[in-house]
Amino acid sequence: MRIIFMGTPDFAVPTLQALVDAAHEVVCVYTQPPRPGGRRGRELTPSPVQSRAEDLGIEVRHPTSLKSAEEQARFADLEADVAIVAAYGLILPQAVLDAPKHGCLNVHASILPKWRGAAPIHRAIMAGDPVTGVTIMQMEAGLDTGPMLAFARTPVEDKTTGELTEELAQIGAQLMVGTLIDLAALHPLEQDDDKATYAAKIDKSEARIDWSRPADEVVRHIHGLSPFPGAWFELDGERVKVLRAERVEGAGAAPGEVLDDRMTIACGQAAIRPLELQRAGKPRMDRATFLRGKPVSAGTVLP
Repeated sequence: MRIIFMGTPDFAVPTLQALVDAAHEVVCVYTQPPRPGGRRGRELTPSPVQSRAEDLGIEVRHPTSLKSAEEQARFADLEADVAIVAAYGLILPQAVLDAPKHGCLNVHASILPKWRGAAPIHRAIMAGDPVTGVTIMQMEAGLDTGPMLAFARTPVEDKTTGELTEELAQIGAQLMVGTLIDLAALHPLEQDDDKATYAAKIDKSEARIDWSRPADEVVRHIHGLSPFPGAWFELDGERVKVLRAERVEGAGAAPGEVLDDRMTIACGQAAIRPLELQRAGKPRMDRATFLRGKPVSAGTVLP
């Protein structure tokens, strides 16, 4: 098929690569413009999708909007059979949705209609969902409301958002390739709007750890925000991120109290033990390495 690909972060790269590997003709890639990055934010850094597209020799476009008649005409002039969208980051106007022969298909990282919106992986982990997955959806004007063409599921278990994102990216890539094999033969399934939930974008204000919550919730909070933005607590005036943790038994202490030399921390119910941490400006490290550089004595109370 003659395909326009639209995506930006690492999550989208496996789908782009899979389409090329399956011998589809990816005629153009749309992605977000390069953003400040590099040392002190001076250099403009292309998105992961742009970098891969350039390696593959595919034309890259990164308009800041698709609302103008000129941009919509440029899109339509590509005469695509279908547009494939994976975490692109721009709203697609109706003229863009209608331009390809088979419209626009989205790789969405949840089992719709649950977790429509910007942060479905984070929210699934933080909510304690036992299972999540990927939906291939026919796009329409609403936010992730379109008819569904295919699903794939995977257990959440104790995965972090980073780990689950990598897994779902691979699942979504293969699911999209399979969907395109006989697209016309598929029977779209309408979503049940009454069962929809919304995955709001993660705000950095959510990242501070609340030790008064039950330990299970604290662990899910930590894993759901790992690696970014990273759930954190304050120690001696310094923010420390916890990137992985486990629930352990612990009782008889105030929430936030360190119970032993293994950094077991009391919660509202039970306790957690950090497994991977990160100090500001430092690489992530296991608990033993962290404690060698920053000992935390039993009885310390974390705010």
